[in-house]
Amino acid sequence: MKNYILAYDVGTTGIKTCICEIDKDIKILASASESYKLYVYDDGGAEQDPEEWWAAMCSTTRTVFAKADIDPKDVAGISFCSQAQGLVLVDKDGKAIRRAFSYMDQRARREIKEGIAHGLQIAGANIFKLIPALMITGAAPVSVKDPVWKYNWVKNNEPENFKKVYKWLDVKEYLICRLTGEFVMTYDSAFGTLLYDLKNKRFSKKMCSLFGVDFNHLPRLIASSDCAGTTNEQAAKELGLVPGIKVFGGGMDASLIGVGAGSTSLGDTHIYSGTSGWVSTVTDKSAVDVSTMIAAVVAAQPGKFNYFAELETSGKCLEWVKDHIALDEVGIYIQKKHIAEDFESKYLNLYQYMTSVVDDIPAGSGGVIFTPWLHGNRCPFEDPKARGMFFNISLETGKTELIRSVLEGVCYHKRWMLEASEKKVKVSDTIRFVGGGALNDFTCQLLADVTGHTIETVESPQNVGAVGAAVCVAIGLNLIPSFDNVKDFIPAKKTFKPNFKLKSEVYDKGFEVFKNLYKSNKKNFAMLNYNK
Repeated sequence: MKNYILAYDVGTTGIKTCICEIDKDIKILASASESYKLYVYDDGGAEQDPEEWWAAMCSTTRTVFAKADIDPKDVAGISFCSQAQGLVLVDKDGKAIRRAFSYMDQRARREIKEGIAHGLQIAGANIFKLIPALMITGAAPVSVKDPVWKYNWVKNNEPENFKKVYKWLDVKEYLICRLTGEFVMTYDSAFGTLLYDLKNKRFSKKMCSLFGVDFNHLPRLIASSDCAGTTNEQAAKELGLVPGIKVFGGGMDASLIGVGAGSTSLGDTHIYSGTSGWVSTVTDKSAVDVSTMIAAVVAAQPGKFNYFAELETSGKCLEWVKDHIALDEVGIYIQKKHIAEDFESKYLNLYQYMTSVVDDIPAGSGGVIFTPWLHGNRCPFEDPKARGMFFNISLETGKTELIRSVLEGVCYHKRWMLEASEKKVKVSDTIRFVGGGALNDFTCQLLADVTGHTIETVESPQNVGAVGAAVCVAIGLNLIPSFDNVKDFIPAKKTFKPNFKLKSEVYDKGFEVFKNLYKSNKKNFAMLNYNK
């Protein structure tokens, strides 16, 4: 009997839906993607419409079944990988009472100031709240982007909406609820609320009391490989499925992208580059470094953590350079000829085209350094006012140097996060690189050269979130023995060795300048972005 799994990867800018088959390895039989909006406001708000998630989910589900020619009744299970630290407030019927808060939302400046950023402080947090938070949760809500402050923002600014709240859900939990009618949350998502008691594996009433959260708003907890419920008739009808399919907990992207990368063993490190980006290493201990804003988050695999350092805008920087440098508003392209007509036949996509052009530019981009903080930064420094810049432009600088500097700048920041991580854990010598950025050999080699680590990629690196979700189902159905066996099903496809001569002669110097740019411009960012 074929073991078919329906897996959803719910990202910041769109959903990827995959039908997977589990045998000796994990095969993606069909996939489909659809985008939805991220609503960004001048006051720092960043929201999404849950109805747009659902509409994209329905559309892509029907598409993949048409592509794969598989009967929906043959699907053994459904699961999710999703963006983390969202906030979806729902009523008793599971209906969202307002648009969902993205993890990128940073409006709650008053709430965090009143809630923790006052009095006697360590690293900007009140010690009488910071210390118990670290003891209970292994982390603390010290970022304006943490969901507890968004929750309190609704309480303070939208009291009529707040009165309707029945449960606090994250992104995939809302979709599970829509599928099954069950109000649940996986342990890793619960950790993301920063209200989770690590020792007792439950929500903490003390944390709720410290930070003004109604404990009754929090849902039932389950493991990533647990069955949350089964598809109800209404959801099945809208998706083109059948009622009664098992729906599993899945996990947040910070948990499952590492699983889909095959990085599940103790000490394994992976780097992700999608809209956002991160560096993550598997550990068996809770750890936190408040000075660099890195914490060990609960992993999908029982008893493990991911020591997790995040960059807010990674691939988003490449989207920005595509829109504003490679292509300008009047349709003039990077070359003087228009390449759109034969573009698809010659290049996989525009990103491939851009990297093929900048490959001829010498390492170091002619001395130009780019900082990838287009929406503030979280690690290894927390500053919502930080912004991107091109530094050291000369008369000889052209578009190609600027584009290459963006690629190098993102890699510099990944190196910064790797080095900050090594203050607490040992990152692996060989690193799995996944996400859309790993589709391009130039970027993979650049990451190896900048960081000095051997880089490995896997089959379909852009779909590893969905693969991680499929693993949760496979473990729940006993198709894979445990998370410890995942790498057996996800082998490396390509390997990139670092050029240490290039690293020492070019990138080490550029990296030092890169780090100094934030220190030298922190006050300038604050002056220019005081209302952000």
